[in-house]
Amino acid sequence: MVDATVQGIYRGTIVSDWNFHVEGHTTATASDPHPEASRVETPVYNWVIDHPGGTILVDTGSHPEAGDGYWPAPLYDAFEHRDADEHPLPDALEGAGYGIDDIDYVIQTHLHVDHAGGLHNFAGTDVPVFVHEDELKYAYYSTATEGGAGGYLQADFDHDLDWRVVHRHRTTPFEGVELHHLPGHAPGLLGLLVHLEDTSLLFGSDVAELEANYRDEQPPGGGLLRDRQAWMESIHTLKELERRHDAEVVYGHDPDQRERIEAGWP
Repeated sequence: MVDATVQGIYRGTIVSDWNFHVEGHTTATASDPHPEASRVETPVYNWVIDHPGGTILVDTGSHPEAGDGYWPAPLYDAFEHRDADEHPLPDALEGAGYGIDDIDYVIQTHLHVDHAGGLHNFAGTDVPVFVHEDELKYAYYSTATEGGAGGYLQADFDHDLDWRVVHRHRTTPFEGVELHHLPGHAPGLLGLLVHLEDTSLLFGSDVAELEANYRDEQPPGGGLLRDRQAWMESIHTLKELERRHDAEVVYGHDPDQRERIEAGWP
């Protein structure tokens, strides 16, 4: 356990089709052969861990120019982050009482556009940026070849950064802060288990964007599910960690958790 606080940082909202987030959410049937498609608003969060060893930022959110041509048009058409420019990372941190210069470490759960778009704020600095080996390799592979997956922009992460590459399935870079490799949504996704003095917090990032992904084990759909078997194993890993540590589970983009996340812990 560690005497630390965790503060949620709201970075705006993405609007996208429900079927991206819950597989088969809207399906045609004999009685309803032409169902009306629907979209959901999913908030984007970063977290600040005020730790005795330093101030840790978890993820850096979307680039503020996502809607001004920075994101490719097809990507933005599917995942409309219409207010990204209203929540740039420096301003969002300032609203929570921090500045960019206060950040001592960055942990990237993964490198998708809505998680890595603020890394440019740390280019040329000595701020260590933790990322899993599989994620860094796959992000470059995806942006440089046709064999990878969408959701990555090389301009997000191809900076002069002090990368601290995580190679293991589990590591503890800070007292009370465990990183767990949770592939499925992204090959090198990292979840966090944070042991505060009064509670343990389990951040699964986009392994479980919504409660339905986790509690009901309903996988994401479309391009958000990279490896179904790995994803299921990661969900079971999260549930085992929740059980063993009686942890509070924090989802990656669940709108129903927004108030709780922004309130912070403890």
